[in-house]
Amino acid sequence: MKPKQVKKLLMDEIRKVSQSIERYCINPSKDFTRTRKLPIEKLMLGIIGMESGSITNELLDYYDISPETPTASAFVQQRNKLKPEALEAVFKGFSQSLCLDGNVDFPMFAIDGSDIQVATNPDDPSAYFPGTNGQKDYNLLHLNALYNLDKHIYVDAVIQSRRDWNEHEAFVSMVDKSKIPKALVIADRGYESYNNMAHIQEKGWCFLIRIKDGRTGIKDGLDLPAEGTFDIDICMKLTRKQTKEVRELLKDRNHYKFLPINSKFDFLPQSSRKKDPAVFYELSLRVVRFQISDDTYETILTNLDRIEYPPGKIKELYALRWGIETSFRDLKYTVGMLDFHSKKTACIKQEIYSHMIMYNFAETVTSQVSIRKKKRKHTYKANFSVAVHICRLYYRNKVTLSVLESIIAKNLIPIRLSRHRDRDLPKKRVYHGFLYRVA
Repeated sequence: MKPKQVKKLLMDEIRKVSQSIERYCINPSKDFTRTRKLPIEKLMLGIIGMESGSITNELLDYYDISPETPTASAFVQQRNKLKPEALEAVFKGFSQSLCLDGNVDFPMFAIDGSDIQVATNPDDPSAYFPGTNGQKDYNLLHLNALYNLDKHIYVDAVIQSRRDWNEHEAFVSMVDKSKIPKALVIADRGYESYNNMAHIQEKGWCFLIRIKDGRTGIKDGLDLPAEGTFDIDICMKLTRKQTKEVRELLKDRNHYKFLPINSKFDFLPQSSRKKDPAVFYELSLRVVRFQISDDTYETILTNLDRIEYPPGKIKELYALRWGIETSFRDLKYTVGMLDFHSKKTACIKQEIYSHMIMYNFAETVTSQVSIRKKKRKHTYKANFSVAVHICRLYYRNKVTLSVLESIIAKNLIPIRLSRHRDRDLPKKRVYHGFLYRVA
């Protein structure tokens, strides 16, 4: 898909939402009914294209330093009329259009979550955390995202308040809502759950989920070799009944599992009468354990075919999950999802979806730019930081397509596949307040 087509798809989605704005505004009978300097389409175009400057500077850039530029106050008043669902609809419609391009019969998705620190607001108990040990108070939202590993774009997202977060609920929601008939979902240890695997099985999809090696995970409830590598088929029958006969069956830990009432599972009755027969749900899976270093192993649950996907292939597939980790870094630090222009949760959600739209736009456009191959020590790829900036300018009609392609093709960085370093976890939370904005 050429950059012009990508841009047209995005503009079409913005126009589509604008034409049905009554579904996405706070007061449908009055909002966006009068002629303003910032009508709904221009408002959404502006929000999606925003960088990290102050609102005034962003508006001046958008209106080419015109005396007719709306004020920051006018912009804030207009955006307060708009529900976050408007930008969510643009994001999902645009992502779906991008996924239709190509012929991938079995797409691969990674699912993960990331905390986002926002302006401190003690009046929002669902997101507020009091500081401890000298730390300042802070508020957090949690972004759950479904990422297409083939196209390197986000295809779905669920935003939750951090105190009310539930990654399993978000996981199930994104899987169940998808219209894709067949896919593979790759997830890390936080998503190990019989309920999650059952939802994927019912969907007709495949899963590849890393599980904990300790005493608190699914692995501890199975009879598996104590050490070394293995690949074992398990046909698990889950039940909530505990009669004398069922207790005898439960001794076979690799084939029967009792789920207590407080364990979430959507495909078994929550309770039953004593005289009712035991109900079982059958879940077929493999437990694969492989070595990743001299003294480190990882254990995977999957329902992928044993012949087509031996342990070596499972190891390669799980390694692809790292793509969503690096995408979060680019989304936050390159696209700018740490820099918000409001303290209101609804407006922040608008910007989260907008940044994901811009990430998908920049990633898709950049992937279409041809990079000349030369005899070099390393293979080179486009510098995504430069690419995002020039893609924003292209989105705003500030540069031509030829200029965009020339600049992206010129600014390259080497791909060093063998490079490895310890994961650098942040020592403190990152929040960019409003005072840092460029004057």
